[in-house]
Amino acid sequence: MRALTMAVALLGVASCTTMPDSGYNTFGQYEREREMILNAPGNNGNATLQNPSAVSGQPLSAMSSTPGGAQTTAAGGADGDAEDIASQTSQALAGTGGTTPVGEANTAGGAAATGPLGEAVNSYGISEENNFKAVGEQRSIQQDKEFIAKNRAAYQQIEPTALPQRASGDGPNIVTYALQTTQAVGTPLYKRSGFNAEGRYTKNCAKYASPDQAQMAFLSNGGPKKDPQGLDPDGDGFACTWDPTPFRKAAGN
Repeated sequence: MRALTMAVALLGVASCTTMPDSGYNTFGQYEREREMILNAPGNNGNATLQNPSAVSGQPLSAMSSTPGGAQTTAAGGADGDAEDIASQTSQALAGTGGTTPVGEANTAGGAAATGPLGEAVNSYGISEENNFKAVGEQRSIQQDKEFIAKNRAAYQQIEPTALPQRASGDGPNIVTYALQTTQAVGTPLYKRSGFNAEGRYTKNCAKYASPDQAQMAFLSNGGPKKDPQGLDPDGDGFACTWDPTPFRKAAGN
C-alpha cells in the first residue's frame, strides 16, 4: 500500500508544468550581467540593471500543460531579457562621448582637420601629412604642391658662426694642460711629502664632485709643482683620478 501511494505521488509531480523562466537561470548569471553593465566603457557606475523578473503568481492550472507551451513561455522570457540587456548596454556605451579612434582625422562635414600651419592632423593634434587619405580629404594635388612650395619658401637655414672666445679669469684650462703634457698617469715627476698622504688624498678628493673639478683646483693652487691639498700624492701632475688620455685621443695626440 505504501509503495502504491509513493508511485501515485511521483506521477503527480512529473505531470506538473515547468515553471516559467524568470530571466536568469542563477543569481550568479545576474551578477555577471550586472558587472558587464557597470564596467562598460564610459559608464561611471550609474547604469541600472533590471532586477530578475518575478515568478508569475498565475496558478499552474491556468498555464499550458503541453511541452510546447512551456518552451514557448521560457523562450519568450529569455528573449525579452536579452533585449533589455542589449538596450541597457547600448545606453551605457553611449556615454563615451563618441571619441575618435587614434589615427583617424577629426573630421567635420567630411573634411580632415588642419593644424595651425594648414597640415592635416588627427583628433590629438598629431600631423597626418604621411597619411594620403587624410591629406586627400584636406586638399587636392595642386593645393598640396602649393602647400609644399609655401613651406619651402618659409624654410630658413642658419649659417654657422664663429665660436665665442673663452673669457679670461675662468680658471686653468685642463684641456690645454692635457695636450701640453706627455707623461702617463702614475709617472712620478714632482716631489711630494709622504706624511699622511693617503688620508689627505682620500679626504680632500671627496670634496670635489668630479675629477675635472679636482684638477682645476689642483692647478689653481700651484700645481703641478706644488700640492698643498695632497691631491697628487704620486707626483704625476694629475689630481685625484683625473686622466688626460681622453683629451689627447680626441686631439689625435
